[in-house]
Amino acid sequence: MGALALVTFVPAAAAAPIPSAKPGQLSLTDPGLTIQKVAGVPVPVQKRAVPEGYQAAKPRLVLRGNQPAKDYFGYVDGPAPLKARAIGSYAKGCLAGGAMLPTDGPTWQAMRLSRNRNWGHPELISFLKALAADAPGLGWNGLLVGDLAQPRGGPMVSGHASHQIGLDADIWLTEMPQRRLTPEEREQISAISMLKGRLDVKGADRRVDPKKWSNTHARLIRRAASDKRVARIFVNPTIKKALCEFEKSRDRAWLRKVRPWWGHHYHFHVRLACPSGSGGCKNQNPPPPGDGCGKNLTYWLSDKPWVPKTPPKKGKKPKVVKKRPMALAALPQACQTVLKAN
Repeated sequence: MGALALVTFVPAAAAAPIPSAKPGQLSLTDPGLTIQKVAGVPVPVQKRAVPEGYQAAKPRLVLRGNQPAKDYFGYVDGPAPLKARAIGSYAKGCLAGGAMLPTDGPTWQAMRLSRNRNWGHPELISFLKALAADAPGLGWNGLLVGDLAQPRGGPMVSGHASHQIGLDADIWLTEMPQRRLTPEEREQISAISMLKGRLDVKGADRRVDPKKWSNTHARLIRRAASDKRVARIFVNPTIKKALCEFEKSRDRAWLRKVRPWWGHHYHFHVRLACPSGSGGCKNQNPPPPGDGCGKNLTYWLSDKPWVPKTPPKKGKKPKVVKKRPMALAALPQACQTVLKAN
């Protein structure tokens, strides 16, 4: 015998009587119910209509100040429906009224979509769209954009200490391809490092690789640094050196914003200043005067920052000191309002 078929059953005088419901149960004879028979047994297949305007009660969010803040902010999947505002400092704060950078634009593609970190203050989204629009005129097909912030900012589950208030963005030093990348490719493709070789060996050649680095990279970073909204751009010291050599004109003011820092050899990190209307947003101190080239860069390109004084013994892994995660209570009080907003 084959599988049982579902047959629509409409009660009628000639049909077998339908047993009444038990006390407290929904009667099968309620109007509006469609009755089906499965193996001869009448079964209701439509629930009672939900009253108009009914909303299921949402579970109350319980916030504990001693709980790691990332446990809250790292798992919120949407922005706080509040007025746009960057709250706190770049490494200790949150974001209200965040806007999403669309996955795809005419001249940009967002990467690592599974992280849900393509959110930022509307001013950051505006900046990225403007930079992407100018990229082709600089000889750069378009941007591959890495991490911005989580939907409500705050500490991340992994990766960054900063990027908490929606004003930081990582832009890959890899040009956008002519085609649209698949979701799988956006997770798996790696950005290209600009380094010529390792930095942590004595006497290392700490320059960019001329086979990978070009003046187009430099023009893109100069365009980003020239935007008045930008407070800083972090790059690897090798890239800072290349930028110092690239700029031949007297207009070197933009170089002051470009700061050498650890890592950042496969992307550059843009940081905007606090936008107007963001009460409680704390700007970083301005960069030191000058273009940051010459003697200021000598330390970063020497062995001292890179080569360990006591190399680890063979077969022994270096000790990793784990930092205690930032507690929710360490963030500005307004960040709890951001978490609770629905």
